[in-house]
Amino acid sequence: MWIIYIKELLELARDRRTFFFTVFIPVFAMPLILTGFGYVSSSMFKQASQAEMAYSIFGKEQAPHLAERFAREKGFREVVLASPADIKAAIGDDRIKFALVIPAGFEASLARQQQGVIALHYNSAATVDLTRKRVMSVIGGQNRLLREQALSALNLNQEQLRFALDPITLEDHSTADKREQMGAVVGGMLPYILLMVCLLAAMYPAIDTGAGEKERGTLETLLLAPVSRSALVMAKFLMLFTVGLTSALLMIASMGVLLTFFGPVIGSDLAQMVRAIGPLDLAMVALMLVPTAAIFAAILLSISVYAKSYKEAAGLISPLILVTVLPTLVALLPGVELNWKWAMVPLTNVSLAMKELVKGTMDYSMFWVILLSTTLTAGALLAVCRWWFNREQVLFRN
Repeated sequence: MWIIYIKELLELARDRRTFFFTVFIPVFAMPLILTGFGYVSSSMFKQASQAEMAYSIFGKEQAPHLAERFAREKGFREVVLASPADIKAAIGDDRIKFALVIPAGFEASLARQQQGVIALHYNSAATVDLTRKRVMSVIGGQNRLLREQALSALNLNQEQLRFALDPITLEDHSTADKREQMGAVVGGMLPYILLMVCLLAAMYPAIDTGAGEKERGTLETLLLAPVSRSALVMAKFLMLFTVGLTSALLMIASMGVLLTFFGPVIGSDLAQMVRAIGPLDLAMVALMLVPTAAIFAAILLSISVYAKSYKEAAGLISPLILVTVLPTLVALLPGVELNWKWAMVPLTNVSLAMKELVKGTMDYSMFWVILLSTTLTAGALLAVCRWWFNREQVLFRN
């Protein structure tokens, strides 16, 4: 068995494509891409929040004070349009970001202490709606000024005025530290990245070790060797397991080194969170990846052995990416927390545990439940793979 295992690893080591997916992507490409994306996205979000925003306003004479406030506000630039009919075209041509249309009698309505309505025209088809948020910050300042003027006639002191404006306010006292706050975001993405790397790294070697050997005609020769079918399955399984687990561990190491030295470039809170993750947490993440890599190895080998050709194996294995994504996304849903029920669900339990470890709120009694349930799942899938490999109608479908 071990001779075949070493033979499979040596064949993979000579394959440039395997080296690319096993070493280059998890160690260099993925960390650099993720770090670069984090830096670029944070920079672009900050730039978009402070960028100059062109706007147009109609009916300024109906609300002169509001028009003056927009003119004074930093980051806003007025563009004069001929008529409200040009608003849609101007927004479409990116000449303006938004337009305000103030109806006739607006100032008179406010004077009678009646609510005034202003029409806001903008393109709301954006994932992050900064336009309305920035407009509402200006409107909110004007609203507060109007409320103060309306209440000043009652001769209220400052305490009474604050009560009239906001009878109840919230004073935030979060029990979550910086690590928990950052870990809720980063910890949700970490399992997705690691599980995908673990799957993708073993995917091409799996196709080659099953369907590839069928196409080359070497599978029959291997079956004639004085080695049991179980030993052949274990050798191929261990090769895929080694590739997937090694890639995921290399990914953890490279990301840790990169964030430790370049984390302050992205954010000081992120660097602080990375430094707070201890060796025990990293060891637990690595341990949970062991049975996870075994699950992927058993499934990939079963599919590859069933496929007639390299092309068919690639088509059958591709849906596995979706199957991997869905359990990790479940861990991000509100109300889904690590408990005894979710600790039994494969992949979702690992995703939840990794998130809790990054946040620093892990219930360590759950760790062994997760490890046991994931190991049993991997063992069951390996047994199915061994039974699958023993069927002649599966091995020689063509």
